[in-house]
Amino acid sequence: MGKEISIQVIRRLPRYYRFLSELEKEGVDKISSTKLSAIMDTSASQIRQDLNCFGGFGQQGYGYPVSQLKDKIGSILGIQNNYKAILLGAGNLGKAVATHMNFQSLGFELSAIFEKNPRLIGTMLRGITVKSDEEIKDFCTQNKITTAFLCLPKDAVSAQVDILYSLGIKTFWNFSHYDISKKYPDTIVENVHMSDSLMTLCYRISESQK
Repeated sequence: MGKEISIQVIRRLPRYYRFLSELEKEGVDKISSTKLSAIMDTSASQIRQDLNCFGGFGQQGYGYPVSQLKDKIGSILGIQNNYKAILLGAGNLGKAVATHMNFQSLGFELSAIFEKNPRLIGTMLRGITVKSDEEIKDFCTQNKITTAFLCLPKDAVSAQVDILYSLGIKTFWNFSHYDISKKYPDTIVENVHMSDSLMTLCYRISESQK
């Protein structure tokens, strides 16, 4: 695109994609930035500024073609790439992530699930047989895995990340509180802290009661 896009803009793109997908399902053909801003609870100028980072969309006085804009944002996000990923941890969190996430529509192909607990090895999740974490090296080498989803306790992540990094895997969806990028600055990490979100909710409730 020739210029660096701020992470704040990038983090808003999935939200645009989600709302546009819902509008498409409802049969909406086109929508103005004003109407879209009302649905998304943001400003029309913010929407226009964000989309202008990626070139022109829509026409003045006509609005945005919903399906076309959704597809373009999807392309910008790269969801058509189906990056090969593995999931580490088949406990309660890993099971929930594996079961409820529609990875293929979000840019990834879940290729394997690994676990160290012998009671979980050999069980099925999402039609995938859970493998022993001792098989990670061979599987990743043979299947050109690019990404790892980490649903592990913090104290179990460090050793696994060392192995994955040595295999050339440098992109992580990290549900642990382990700071991967501190040890490996050239990695791409999306940290998921559900506790942060819940505490934010707690704060907002507290503020609303003052």
